[in-house]
Amino acid sequence: MKCFALLVCSLLFSSLPVLQAPIYSPAPSETQPASLSVPAPKLLSRAEVHELIETAAEKHNLPLAFVKSIVAAESAFRSDAVSAKGALGLMQVMPSTAMMFGLDASVPDQNVEAGTRYLAQLVARYRNTTRNWMKRSIAAYNAGPGNVDKYKGVPPFRETRTYVTRVLGYMKIYRKAGA
Repeated sequence: MKCFALLVCSLLFSSLPVLQAPIYSPAPSETQPASLSVPAPKLLSRAEVHELIETAAEKHNLPLAFVKSIVAAESAFRSDAVSAKGALGLMQVMPSTAMMFGLDASVPDQNVEAGTRYLAQLVARYRNTTRNWMKRSIAAYNAGPGNVDKYKGVPPFRETRTYVTRVLGYMKIYRKAGA
């Protein structure tokens, strides 16, 4: 009986045409025009980056070598840098930090402006309270002011301690070079 049912089913279904789903292909009017596509971030030249750093450092009354050292440590002067945590650009600014200042972290000049303004706030916070204000400002830029305050100085995180040492090393180089 089972064999007969299988035979009838196979004969019945073998005579039906095979249906295929049509492949969707958008009409030319449905595609997005090239003018609306988002361009890849432009990688700035070293001279363009230096100009942005110089302008922001001067505006916020910070030493050029200091801001340049942060940029070197954060992004190696790459305007298209993106961290695994979502920090963007030359100064590896989190989008939320840039938004606090009404700026866009993905735009290089706004990125440097946001990062330098934040750095200036950190310097103002620690400059008159301790003799190690520069180390604390650098550490706070990396690990956050909450951690610097909690540990009453550079936090015991290997990444932050290495970062502070690297930034200070760059500063020594850039000061000697007259930056």
